[in-house]
Amino acid sequence: MLMKEYRICMPLTVEEYQIGQLYMISKHSLEQSSGGEGVEVVRNEPDTHPQYGPGQVTEKRIYLNSKLPSWIQKFVPMIFYVTEKAWNFYPYTITEYTCSFLPKLLVKIETHFQNDNGSSENVFGDVPTPRDSVCFLDILSDPIPEKHYKKTEDLSSWESKRTGRGPLVDGWRNSTRPIMCSYKRVQCSFEVYGFQGRTEEFIHKNIRDILLVGHRQAVAWIDEWHGMSLEEVRDFERKLQQETNDKLKCDRTDSVSIRPSISRSISVTDETSLKKMGLKTVSIPDSSSCPSSYPLKGPKRLNSNPE
Repeated sequence: MLMKEYRICMPLTVEEYQIGQLYMISKHSLEQSSGGEGVEVVRNEPDTHPQYGPGQVTEKRIYLNSKLPSWIQKFVPMIFYVTEKAWNFYPYTITEYTCSFLPKLLVKIETHFQNDNGSSENVFGDVPTPRDSVCFLDILSDPIPEKHYKKTEDLSSWESKRTGRGPLVDGWRNSTRPIMCSYKRVQCSFEVYGFQGRTEEFIHKNIRDILLVGHRQAVAWIDEWHGMSLEEVRDFERKLQQETNDKLKCDRTDSVSIRPSISRSISVTDETSLKKMGLKTVSIPDSSSCPSSYPLKGPKRLNSNPE
């Protein structure tokens, strides 16, 4: 299992970002859904955590076949999805990603939001993250994939009319007020012999890009969401989730109608298939049998998983 802790600062308060996060995730999901791929919301309902109190649990299906590298695409069906389950007990959240087609795949993200510049240690209160596993991501200067770059989201020229904040300049993390940090502990596991290291690194690279793009957008879009109440942003969330689901279903119906009637795929977790490919296999316990380190209370359908 490959574990890293990402720290991403923003010129916001933790209280403000509760609204900004919900707004950003909803709008980003709609933008990323097209051509039969994107995010489908399956469940979004209240839940309660024994330590953190009331919150929200969501379940989404993320369709992304064409976004995979070619060496992975050869092993997956033409239509498959990753399940995301997220428990939002703000300012603490848990998100899990699983895939029924790849039962050995598990990505777990714990997040704590704090009003500081990323200088706090052991915010998760158990075992401190080793220093070489801590990664600071800078929403101003760290590169993002060219396809995600938008001039309107470039924080070196961004200015908020509603709050008077911006643009960000070099060294902003030590001089800007207000400031907050998203502490994200990401654990990635893909226990399949011959694919583990390569796949876990690929997943972490994509998580890094997603975190940078999402946090940049939350700041760049501040004039769209700042001042909204929690009730108003929840209404906005429901509206965009319906639009996203409708768009995704329509696109998938159109794409399925033009697909060949016969397709073939190979499961990389199938022992016979792996041996035919010349790979040795080992007996590995199913990750679904591993007990969660987080005693969540609520709906019992927690077999699969945001942010």
